[in-house]
Amino acid sequence: MSVSGNRTQYVAVAALIVSMIIWSVSGIAIKHALAVLPPFTMIVMRFVPSVLLMLIIGLVRRKHSLFCLQRLEWRDVPLFLIAGFCQPFLYYLLETYAYDALNSPTIAETLLSTSPLLSPIFAAVLLRERVTKYNILGILISTAGVFALMLAGSTNYSIGSYWGIPLAFAAVSAAVIDSIMMRKAPLKYSSLSFVFYTQLVSLCFFIPIWFIKEGPSAILDLRFQISNIEVQTALWCVGYLTVFASVTAFILFCYALRQIGVTQANAFNNIRPAFTALWMFLFFGEHLPLAKWIGMGLIIFGLFVCQKQEKVSDS
Repeated sequence: MSVSGNRTQYVAVAALIVSMIIWSVSGIAIKHALAVLPPFTMIVMRFVPSVLLMLIIGLVRRKHSLFCLQRLEWRDVPLFLIAGFCQPFLYYLLETYAYDALNSPTIAETLLSTSPLLSPIFAAVLLRERVTKYNILGILISTAGVFALMLAGSTNYSIGSYWGIPLAFAAVSAAVIDSIMMRKAPLKYSSLSFVFYTQLVSLCFFIPIWFIKEGPSAILDLRFQISNIEVQTALWCVGYLTVFASVTAFILFCYALRQIGVTQANAFNNIRPAFTALWMFLFFGEHLPLAKWIGMGLIIFGLFVCQKQEKVSDS
């Protein structure tokens, strides 16, 4: 692999790690936000500002390849409609209700991080990406680490509603389809453009449902509770989800996926529950037994195995 190829690989991996760290906090933020806000209200408060923020960035940074905002061509509209319906709309709808149903963010993150198991199948069938034995081996090792995290005992391990499990797996399927669309999107669209248009499409689905189920009164009522510490915490959590989880992490993930492919990029989803477990241990006192540390080690080792094959095949 050339020096420039190595540099691209390292930048893509760094972008993926940062995005996964950001998303690993999302589950905790969503749980805090849902303690005060109805699900659709939280989603609309999250994505309307994120779309406006990306619009401003795209207009200001017109000549920057990563952050410019290109005009959408009609022939590409179906691709963005599928991507926007799958993620954010369907994914975040299912994810939000999964977090609401499951008691522990660690368990939720574990279930929502199983996309690497589906990604090789979708990538091979729909994109004809080459999936090697090292890719599969690395994903299996890493996934074993994920389930070690889930099966290890913790101070907050009750499942909650079992409906959260199928909701989480349905969300994963939607996310994998979105990553396929992300890979198929013409390279003329910047990472910001892809994320902007998919989130704009998703709002076309979110807002009508929000009006029917909850409506603007859910937001207006917050004016009379703004001094409440729980409301303030929820608003800070929504702000984090807007700026970091919905904009920063998505743009970084889109950039990295286009560089190294669907299988390798989605393999990094396995480190999300490891970071979530770490945050729960550091800030919320959730117990981290030896099995969870072993699980984290397996996740990291599996990622190294998965990425090693790419270097071999490209040399």
